[in-house]
Amino acid sequence: MKIKLMPPMIFYGFILLAIILNLFLPIKKVIVQPYNYLGIVLILVGLLIDVRAWVLFRKRKTTLNPYKRPLKLVNDGLFKISRNPMYLGMDLILWGMSILLGSLITFIFPIIFIILIERLFIEFEEKNLEERFGKRYIDYKKKVRRWI
Repeated sequence: MKIKLMPPMIFYGFILLAIILNLFLPIKKVIVQPYNYLGIVLILVGLLIDVRAWVLFRKRKTTLNPYKRPLKLVNDGLFKISRNPMYLGMDLILWGMSILLGSLITFIFPIIFIILIERLFIEFEEKNLEERFGKRYIDYKKKVRRWI
């Protein structure tokens, strides 16, 4: 059985790596208490975005799996503001973790996450959406930014 890489695998892997590196290789604390608690705000905002986007996908009865053919074009709710609110939420959580941990080394993960998600998933997903929904998706792409 072949296991395909999924965005949550990268996301949770980066959270784990950030925690491990913060514990065993804390290069330099750049954000200290109490300022690091601002990271909690970003984590909560990211969670809220992810949950709301996930609920919308469930209501529309379409797949969250980037490898499966999309059943419906979701372009309402948070998707009016960002074409990728779930990835945006995950990245906000990673930024929040970096701020909360405060270690310089952890700030690389939200940056690498965006690069990997764009290269491994978003380009592929957008191609599928264009093939499936044609002009509707192209018009949506013109109106709504990829991130914010």
